[in-house]
Amino acid sequence: MKDIYFEKDYGRLYEKIENGKCEEFILNHALGTVRHLFIKREIPMKLDDRVFYDLMTPYGYGGPHIVSGKPEDKEELVAVFQQEFGEYCLENGIVSEFVRFHPILKNHLDFSTCYELIFKRHTIQTDLANSADPILTEYSASCRRDIRHALKAGVEFRVIDHPENLKNFKELYTSTMQRNSADAVYYFDDEYFQNCIDWLGNYLVVVEVTYQGSIIGMSLNFVCGDYIHVHLTGTLKEYHQLAPAYVLQYALVLWGKEQGKQLIHHGGGRTGEPDDKLYLFKKKFGRNEEFEYFNGRKIWNPEVYGRLCQVVAAPMDTDQFPAYRNCESKVTNG
Repeated sequence: MKDIYFEKDYGRLYEKIENGKCEEFILNHALGTVRHLFIKREIPMKLDDRVFYDLMTPYGYGGPHIVSGKPEDKEELVAVFQQEFGEYCLENGIVSEFVRFHPILKNHLDFSTCYELIFKRHTIQTDLANSADPILTEYSASCRRDIRHALKAGVEFRVIDHPENLKNFKELYTSTMQRNSADAVYYFDDEYFQNCIDWLGNYLVVVEVTYQGSIIGMSLNFVCGDYIHVHLTGTLKEYHQLAPAYVLQYALVLWGKEQGKQLIHHGGGRTGEPDDKLYLFKKKFGRNEEFEYFNGRKIWNPEVYGRLCQVVAAPMDTDQFPAYRNCESKVTNG
């Protein structure tokens, strides 16, 4: 399956943020091929003067995925992957791994014997492929009403495929994060947005919503293969009554349908709770099938993992993973 989250240039976006190096392990075997993209991070403590590392999926989704092979050979292929990747980890000083599996691909099902799986939350999609009118079948009635009112009031939109720069978007997005007192993990610097243009420009689509000549909402989206991923969104609070956040999604549905895409993936809420406000907002754009999002955990070197936990006096049975990272939010978020 072709998707943005499995592109190495996408992983490179998060090297600076995660203070690591994007690498890929590829298993080519008679039974099939498995690809695995990850950020390799140096653990900030040595044992016996040796440097060790841990792995994590770049922001978003990913994990190991089977790209070729017969269905009847899948179980054996995964066993080979576990053996060979385990040896790779030991040889390269890799102690543990945190995986954000891909909810659309459902690759957690294939690798359930390799990793400890933890259900995190449901994620929302707008199904474009199985409906002649996704706005009618997927959007809530109140959402459709607010969009009609906004368009009648004079709100306009345009979709920019392969934008040349993200200056306007960055300003609007940053102001939105500041207004919402967002956590630091949701802020991105100029270099990040420039890298998006330089490395992933062919996958970028920006939606712009305007009212009387002023930009009141923008979204940055990744388009790859059959899928559209809503990445980042910003709106102006003073135009809330014109529903720019809803019009952004409406424009993307129209464009995606024209382009023959299968679905728009919105992600999930901030928590797995059914009353999570972000989840309920996104649910307005996808009333039907949801996806299940799982994290995966793996200790590839139990001896070293235990010693690292001893160094920082961290209990090994804590919910935080890896335990020796001492409340590092970028590892535990999902």
